[in-house]
Amino acid sequence: MHELLKKEFGFNQCSIKRIDGYDNANYIIENDLHHYIFKTYAYDKELHAVLIAENETLQLLNAKEQFKFPKPIPFISGELIKVITLDGKTIICRMLSFLDGEFLGDSHPTEALFHSFGTFLAELNLKLQHFNSYVLKARQWEWDLQYFLLNKKYIDNISVPHDRSIVHYFFKQYEQHVFPILPQLRKQIIHNDANEWNVLVKNGKVSGIIDFGDLAHTHLINEIAIAITYACYDKDEPLEWIPSILTSYHNVIPFEEIEIKILYYLIAARLCTSVCNSAHAKKVNPNNIYATISEENAWKMIYKWLQINPIKFEDICRKAIGLAIHKKTDISEKVKKRHQFMSSTLSLSYEEPIAMYTSAFQYMYDIYGNTYLDAYNNIPHVGHAHPMVVTAGQLQMNQLNTNTRYLYEPLTNYAERLLSKFPAKLNKVFFLNSGSAANDLAIRIARVHTQRNKIMVMEHGYHGNTQVSIDISDYKFNDPKGQGQKPWVLKTQIPNTYNGKYKNDIAGELYAKEAISLIENSHEPIAAFITEPIVGCGGQVPLAPGYLKKVYPAIRKQGGLCISDEVQTGFGRLGDHFWGFESQEVIPDIVVIGKPMGNGHPMGAVVTTEEIAATFSKGVEFFSSFGGNPVSCQIGLSVLEVIENEQLQENAKVVGDYYTLLFRELQKKYNCIGDVRGSGLFLGIEIVNETTSQPDQELAHYIKNQLRQNYILISTDGPHDNVLKTKPPLCFTKQNAEEVVNTIEEIINNRPN
Repeated sequence: MHELLKKEFGFNQCSIKRIDGYDNANYIIENDLHHYIFKTYAYDKELHAVLIAENETLQLLNAKEQFKFPKPIPFISGELIKVITLDGKTIICRMLSFLDGEFLGDSHPTEALFHSFGTFLAELNLKLQHFNSYVLKARQWEWDLQYFLLNKKYIDNISVPHDRSIVHYFFKQYEQHVFPILPQLRKQIIHNDANEWNVLVKNGKVSGIIDFGDLAHTHLINEIAIAITYACYDKDEPLEWIPSILTSYHNVIPFEEIEIKILYYLIAARLCTSVCNSAHAKKVNPNNIYATISEENAWKMIYKWLQINPIKFEDICRKAIGLAIHKKTDISEKVKKRHQFMSSTLSLSYEEPIAMYTSAFQYMYDIYGNTYLDAYNNIPHVGHAHPMVVTAGQLQMNQLNTNTRYLYEPLTNYAERLLSKFPAKLNKVFFLNSGSAANDLAIRIARVHTQRNKIMVMEHGYHGNTQVSIDISDYKFNDPKGQGQKPWVLKTQIPNTYNGKYKNDIAGELYAKEAISLIENSHEPIAAFITEPIVGCGGQVPLAPGYLKKVYPAIRKQGGLCISDEVQTGFGRLGDHFWGFESQEVIPDIVVIGKPMGNGHPMGAVVTTEEIAATFSKGVEFFSSFGGNPVSCQIGLSVLEVIENEQLQENAKVVGDYYTLLFRELQKKYNCIGDVRGSGLFLGIEIVNETTSQPDQELAHYIKNQLRQNYILISTDGPHDNVLKTKPPLCFTKQNAEEVVNTIEEIINNRPN
C-alpha cells in the first residue's frame, strides 16, 4: 500500500489505517499535516460508472462551497479514479479529502443541532437541484426507497419469525400508501444516506457530510425520511426530535402536502431496508460488523414506530411546517350518523366510543391519532392486519373464489392441516362462516345422529346469534329481555370454584355429580351437551378440574353427544393446550370453532367423527355458499402457519403465565380483586366490593373506562358484569402485560372515594 501511494500520489511517508466499509475497504491516510481517505472497491463495470458520477457530484459541490463535502484528490496522472491491480486483484481506487468534525452520532442532541441538520440538507439539495447524471438515473438498488420492494428477497434472512412479520407489515403499508403515488413526487439527485456516521458536527451545528456512495436520483422526500430515521432511531421519544428537522428544511425547500402524507411509511421503509440488509449481510459475511452497526437501533425504532398512529405522526409534521392538522370530528356526530342507518341494539364499547382508523398486531389506531393497546379483541388471533394472513387472502381472491361444489386444493389442504390439530377420531370437518352458524349446525348434526331433541346447556353459556344458538345460550335466553328457556333445553349450573356452590379440591366431581343427576332424571334422553371449556359470558370461568371427565360418560351412556364450543378457547390461546377440551382430559364428539380461525375473516367450522358425519350425510344435504371457499381456506391455513412459525401458543403460555402472576401480585395488594382466573391469554379478573366481597360492577366499569382513557382496551363480562376480561392477540408481550397491570393499579389507587 505504501508503494502504491508513493507511485500514484507521490506520498513518500504516510501512516495508513484501515477502516471498514459496507462492501469496500477504506483507509485513513496521514501525510505530513494532511489527512485523506483512500477508498478501494472490487472492480465492477457498473460500479465504476457510479463512482465517476459520484466524483462529478463532489466536484460540483466543492465548486460552490468547500470544506463541507469530501473533495476528489487527483492521482499524479491527473485522473480522479483508477482501475489498478493490487495483490493480484483488480480494484477501483480513488482519494478524497478528509473532513474534520465530530460525528452526529457522537454529538449531544439539541434542538439547535437538529435545526441546523434540516437546513444543511435542504441547502445540499438545492445545490443538486439541477445536477443531472444519466448513470445515477439508471441506478436501481435496494438502498433507494423508490426501489424499496427489492428488499423483499432479504426478509427471510431475518431470523426471528415475528420480526419478519413486522417487516412484512411495513412492506404492505408501503405498497398501499406509497407505491401508487410515486409518479406524483418530486425527483432529483440526493445524498440518500444522511446517517449519524456520515454527518459531521462543529460547534453544535452540522458542518459537513461524507460518504456519497449512496447517491441516487430519487424522490426528494426520501432525503428527509432517511435523515429523520438515523437522527431519531436511538431516541426514547423519536417524535420529539422531528419538528426541528422538518421546520428548518421546509424554510429552505417547502414540502408538498403529498410528501408529508407518506413520510411515516418512508421512515418505516428505511428502517426495514436497514434490518433486511443487515440480516442478508450477516448471512453472506458474518464478520462484517460495519454492515450491521445500525441494526439494534433500527429494530428498536421499528417497534416504536409500530406503536405510533400514522395520523398522529402526520399531524406533528403538518403542524411543524404550518399545514392544518386533521379535522377532529365530534364523536357524537359519528354516533348520530351510525344510528341513522343502524339499530341502537348494536351497542358500542365504552362510555366514550372510539372511532377506529386502522390497526397492526396488538395495536389499534383511532382517527384522532391515538394508539390503543388491544388487550381485549380475541378475534385477530395472530395480530391485527397480520401480513401473512392479509397476503394469503389477497392472492387467493385474485385467483379463485367459489363454493365447495367444485374441486380446489385450498379446501383439502386446509382441512387436512386443521384436522391434524385434533385427536385422530375427530376427522371430518364442515366449514361455515361463523361460530354461531357452526353451533347451529352442531346441534342439527347431534339431533340427526341421535334422533333426539333435548339439549343440555351450561349456565351463563353463550353460543351465537342464530335462533338455535340463542335458544341454547343461557346468557341470551335468561336475559330479562330474552325469550326464556325452551322446554327442550336442560340447564346445568356452572362449576365455578370461586363463588359457586363448591370451592374445594373435589369441586369438579361434586358439580359433575349434580349434572349427572340432571341427566339421569331427565324425562327424555339428551341429544347433546354443549359447553365452553372456559365460560366466557359467565365471567371467564374455567370449568372445575375433572368436571367433563365425569359428565361426558354420563351423556354418552344415555346415547347423547358431547359438544365442545372452542370458538373462544381454541387455537392455542390457553397456552398449555391447543384446544380447551384438552385441559379437561376429554375428547368431544363434536367441536365447534370460529372467531380466531380466520383472524377476523368470517369463518367457522364443525369438526366431528366419521361415524357421526356418515349419519348426518343420510339426511338433507348440507351446503354453505361461503363456508370453505378458497379465500377462507387460504386465510385459515395462513393462521395455522403463523401460530406455528411464530410459536404463538408458546407465547400465550409464557406471557399468559406472567400476566396471571402480575394480576395475582396485584390481588395480594388490593381487596377489590376477588379472583384471577383463566389460562394463557384468556383471563378474567373479578372485581368485588372490598368490604362485602360482593360483585362490584361500578368499579369494574370504572376501571374499564379509565383504561380506555389511558389507551388500553379491555372489557367486562359475567352475570354481574363485574369481571374484567382480557383476551389479547397472541403476539402480546410481557411489556404489554406490565403496561395493563401497572395502569390498573394506578386507576385503583386514584379512584374517587
